[in-house]
Amino acid sequence: MTRPVTVGMNNTAGSVGAAYWGAHEASLRNAPLRLVSAWEWQPYSRASLTSNEMAEQWSRRVPLETAAELRRRYPGLDITTERLTGPPPEMLRHAAAESRLLAIGVGGLGRRAGFLGGSVSSATVSAAERPVVLVGSGRRPAERGEDASGGYACPGPVVVGVDLDRPSDEALGFAFEAASLRSARLDVIHGRHRPAARDEEMLQNSLAPWFERYPDVAVRERPAIGKPARELTEAGTGAALVVLGARRHRRGVARIGHLNHAVLHRCRAPVAVVPQR
Repeated sequence: MTRPVTVGMNNTAGSVGAAYWGAHEASLRNAPLRLVSAWEWQPYSRASLTSNEMAEQWSRRVPLETAAELRRRYPGLDITTERLTGPPPEMLRHAAAESRLLAIGVGGLGRRAGFLGGSVSSATVSAAERPVVLVGSGRRPAERGEDASGGYACPGPVVVGVDLDRPSDEALGFAFEAASLRSARLDVIHGRHRPAARDEEMLQNSLAPWFERYPDVAVRERPAIGKPARELTEAGTGAALVVLGARRHRRGVARIGHLNHAVLHRCRAPVAVVPQR
């Protein structure tokens, strides 16, 4: 069975945006789209009866309404909805394990909130064994016009950050595939700590298998002269997607790292965090 593109819907401003992004991604991958909402009843000491009821109603109503709208925009796309009951990070982690990737909508952008401003987003990124894409609420640029994606599909390049000392094959593979699916250029950004010739040799060794597998992808290499996090964030302006790798601890928890954390807090493009297997 084909693994779906799954979108975890919550009550943030970016949630519906993530569903539109996920629908476009599913259409590119010729995969089903699965909209899931995770709801957990909160004890009275943590939330009022009214807020619990509103959250429950939202978890039932909004995914169904969003799916109906997406079926009109993507008549050939297989779209299902599912309501999960339990701790959202745990439910989303299980949903991600059954999927090609998991997209999550987040409301905050900027230095203070950022993609990891919410505990659910942070816990899901750390625990998921599949790529997690974080889609912010500011991803509907009117100047690009309306299309089937509702404006959430950006025609810019795909950007990937590469640590030359420990390059992530998973992140590179995901980035090359994403660029190929979009017929987009791939911008490879890497830090520079050694003589330029040595850096170039290490980069080419890392990219060689992917050049062979994706000969259609045009690649632009960009050494980060300053701070890599700043370079990645700036490159994300107008990008279709920014891809970051995440190493795993022995206990299986992904290590976000200072660079990734900085990018997630500042980047305006959708950001895919791809864990090592």
